[in-house]
Amino acid sequence: MENKGKETKELEDLNELKKAREHFVSEVAKNIYLYDISHSVGRLYGTVFFAEEPMTLDDMSEALGMSKTSMSTGIRALLEADMVERVWEKGIRKDLYKTEDDWYKSFSNVFINRWRNATVENTTAIEETKGMLEELQEQTTSDNVKKLIKSDLKKLSQAEAYYTWLDEVISLFETGKIFDIVPKQEPK
Repeated sequence: MENKGKETKELEDLNELKKAREHFVSEVAKNIYLYDISHSVGRLYGTVFFAEEPMTLDDMSEALGMSKTSMSTGIRALLEADMVERVWEKGIRKDLYKTEDDWYKSFSNVFINRWRNATVENTTAIEETKGMLEELQEQTTSDNVKKLIKSDLKKLSQAEAYYTWLDEVISLFETGKIFDIVPKQEPK
């Protein structure tokens, strides 16, 4: 009788554990768009995060009730974001995956890639626009248009200064010097 009570209590506790994990997984999935990753792939990340052992695509498919193809696509997105890594275990022929232990690395890589691309594209657009405005400035005879061009060039210079600053911030992440300014936190 006492054994049955322990089993019931353990089942209740496991159910509470599942609820706690689900709470975290739901929040991660809700906010994972910041990494340019879909909600369902965020749920996949949470599943792999709480797994006791590295998981195969089959394990993931079973745990989430989704196709193996979906799991493959999702895990690829997580690999590209450095949020999971492929691991090897002796005697297991299938690919195994676990979450990347270094969350700072994951964030840094996503931040670097997204912001570097945006910075390059916007800086290019600034240069092209400045060229167009300077050409128009030479051709126009309108004082009003010249005044507007001068104002626009000033605005573009301000934007250019911002992207120069942002490029320096990105470099802090690329070199790891950001952690000299804002140290990584140790787990409690």
